[in-house]
Amino acid sequence: MRGDVSVLGLGDMGRAPAGAFLDAGRRTVVWNRTASRADALVERGAERAADAGEAVRAARLVVVCLLDPATVREVLEPLAQELRGRTVVDLTNGSPAQAAELAGWAAGAGITCLDGGIMAVPGTIASPGAFVLYSGPQEAFARWRTDLEVLGTAHWLGEDTGLASLYDIALLSAMDLMFHGFNLAVAMATARPGGSAAGVTELLVPWLGSMGALMPAFAAEIDAEAADGTPPRLTQGLDVQTAGMLNMVATARDAGVDTEWLDLSPARLRALSAGGHDTWSAPLGVRQLRAAVRES
Repeated sequence: MRGDVSVLGLGDMGRAPAGAFLDAGRRTVVWNRTASRADALVERGAERAADAGEAVRAARLVVVCLLDPATVREVLEPLAQELRGRTVVDLTNGSPAQAAELAGWAAGAGITCLDGGIMAVPGTIASPGAFVLYSGPQEAFARWRTDLEVLGTAHWLGEDTGLASLYDIALLSAMDLMFHGFNLAVAMATARPGGSAAGVTELLVPWLGSMGALMPAFAAEIDAEAADGTPPRLTQGLDVQTAGMLNMVATARDAGVDTEWLDLSPARLRALSAGGHDTWSAPLGVRQLRAAVRES
């Protein structure tokens, strides 16, 4: 059995990359503990490996997309000899520390390891908007980039193996808060008979788009302050921000909507005021988040 790429793990997210490789004309070998999950892919032309070892031996590029990092180690560690000299691309969601642990084990076993973070849902893999984050040895990324681009735009973040997982979790965290904000907006807007989810969403999408366009400027100010102490120019009075946040909390409460998440914002703004600040800026907001963890 020989392939261009082997894919280990055929859950919802694993099947999508395997299908994308097939669609791109790659000879694709697949394996999953529950063998029936490979049936549809085999019908499309994939080769089914009898076990993970056979899958690993079939290709020099091994893409892993399993439930969690513990499962990845459980599957790969017994195959250290078979994996020697091959490149493992781990697309399993996990923490930076877990990515570093896997990379350390792989390096000791003579295995090249790239960490990856899929910024797409299964149905959008290989679509124009999909992209995948990678970190680890640049030479390995360069060697396999053409194959990895099959899944979506490939972004190499650096040699530090944990960077892909770090950025993956950071982006997912922002997405989670965004969708919580969506739910909160809809819950508030539909508290009156005339409000509707569709109506508020029609306005919410362009509003969030215009606000999102400010993020690169905020990011530049955060990096500039960290680099040489350059003070930010994009600021707003804490009194104005606090008054606005209190209005949001009061309106949500009047609408019968849970205010637990909203309550955090005026509390943080008051803490900044108590610390002697009178304006908000993006660098200050980031520093406050880090300080809160250090003080806890």
